[in-house]
Amino acid sequence: MNAVTYPETGATRLRPLPDGYNHLHHRNRIGRGRADLEAAGAAITGWRMHRTSGARLVAAADRAEAGVTLTVSLGLGPFRFTAPCRVVWTAYEPDRVGFAYGTAPGHPECGEESFVAELADDGTVWFTVTAFSRPVAWYARLAGPLVPVLQRWYARRLGATLRRIVARSRA
Repeated sequence: MNAVTYPETGATRLRPLPDGYNHLHHRNRIGRGRADLEAAGAAITGWRMHRTSGARLVAAADRAEAGVTLTVSLGLGPFRFTAPCRVVWTAYEPDRVGFAYGTAPGHPECGEESFVAELADDGTVWFTVTAFSRPVAWYARLAGPLVPVLQRWYARRLGATLRRIVARSRA
């Protein structure tokens, strides 16, 4: 896996999201306080959130760092789709932890997706998924308007998964 397959690298961090793509912005309240932020950040950047949500994820490193390659697989049997990606940015900040990956050659879509936990001034911990993408593979183009629906479903699933991981970390 070499470079990503789109020119707007880092747009999920810098905004605005580029034209010509489907956009996704999903936000969940997942906890409260610094300990919850730390638990969420570790689950996001250590791949646990994805794996616990049911995705198969194989990464070249134990945690997200810029340049790390990974493959995410979703689905069952002959309906399993493999998506090669590359981490394009990370955030390991006092009140913000997360990363974004971009599509690599062989991915059925073209674009970028970020996964970030943030500690708000009022102590609330928020999880946000931000993405821009468009279909590349014939089967992604054929799925047409179903793809953004599935992406929103997966973002909600990640949020619910992360909320459970954070809640268990308090026990």
